[in-house]
Amino acid sequence: MSAFGRDSRIVLTLDAGGTSFRFSATRGGKSITETVTLPSHGDNLQRCLGNLLQGFNLIKKQCPKPPVAISFAFPGPADYPAGIIGDLPNLPAFRGGVAMGPMLEEKFGIPVFINNDGELFVYGEAIAGFLPYVNGLLEKAGSPKRYRNLFGVTLGTGFGGGITRNGELYAGDNSNASQIWLSRHKLSPQMNAEEGACIRAVRRVYAEKAGISFDQAPDPRVIEEIALGKTSGNRDAAIEAYRRMGEVAGDAIGNALTLLDGLAVIGGGLSKGWRLFLPALVAELNSQYTGPNGNKFRRLPEAAFNLEDPAQLKTFLKGETRAIAVPGTKRKIKYDPLQRIGVGISRLGTSEAIAIGAYAFALRSLDQKKEKK
Repeated sequence: MSAFGRDSRIVLTLDAGGTSFRFSATRGGKSITETVTLPSHGDNLQRCLGNLLQGFNLIKKQCPKPPVAISFAFPGPADYPAGIIGDLPNLPAFRGGVAMGPMLEEKFGIPVFINNDGELFVYGEAIAGFLPYVNGLLEKAGSPKRYRNLFGVTLGTGFGGGITRNGELYAGDNSNASQIWLSRHKLSPQMNAEEGACIRAVRRVYAEKAGISFDQAPDPRVIEEIALGKTSGNRDAAIEAYRRMGEVAGDAIGNALTLLDGLAVIGGGLSKGWRLFLPALVAELNSQYTGPNGNKFRRLPEAAFNLEDPAQLKTFLKGETRAIAVPGTKRKIKYDPLQRIGVGISRLGTSEAIAIGAYAFALRSLDQKKEKK
């Protein structure tokens, strides 16, 4: 996990959910304490902030030496660099701007870094997960191709995203980069993409195709098992629910990749059903536009590959590498003209990727601040 995997510094971290806060401490990219779980009390600001302080205090007492920072993901909208949390839909007590970061810095006397969970997920995968995994496979295959940019999404309760470029997290000027959930829904253009690429979307399509009410639709993990023939239910409806999610997510991801040009990684609870939606997602990336005179052209200039498919992975790694002559010399250099991107599933797991991302972001920020002095 690069230099961060050998770093002895300790960072306090938090997994912030709508109903509970889970606290821990990380060193060398791994948890070194027992997890402390406290209710979030999202409807009572005083109790919520009180539990934040209590949780970090309890974790700090477990640490073998003082932590150097606090770093974690927290829902937005927010001014993340300033540590200010805005009006949160799922935590109604946060209204008018809550200076959470400055409060924690005041209480603990160490720097505090807060980011979006989608961003930290992708950052973790860029440092220790999907990006080095793919580059390692390319190196082993003898390919000159290497990737430096990574776009990622999380499919779960919502549809989140994140971008890393040349090893740096890209957050935007308003802490609003990678708001992929607000892309347009390909199949229902009056809605946003999240309504076609999340848990409720899978349940909604299953209910519609099975002829039952939304309340009767099972959990997506059950729908996944129905689609795979492992349990009883409407299999055609289950298959279509996941296929449609892949098409909608693929359209949104395709729009993002036209601007980024890099690998794409998928995490979140629904990613476990990748066999059911990833083919449709990649097919959407490889789809075509039709011009006014009927001409066809690719929606992405690069060919997209499903890196979970062994055959596609083999083609992706091989490329079209050949030796070409340098004009006017006797030299030859390697050239791979196959422009390509790959899409695959998290190599770390979403929670671990977020934790590693939070840890690495804190240490890199501290090191950069030190270099500027």
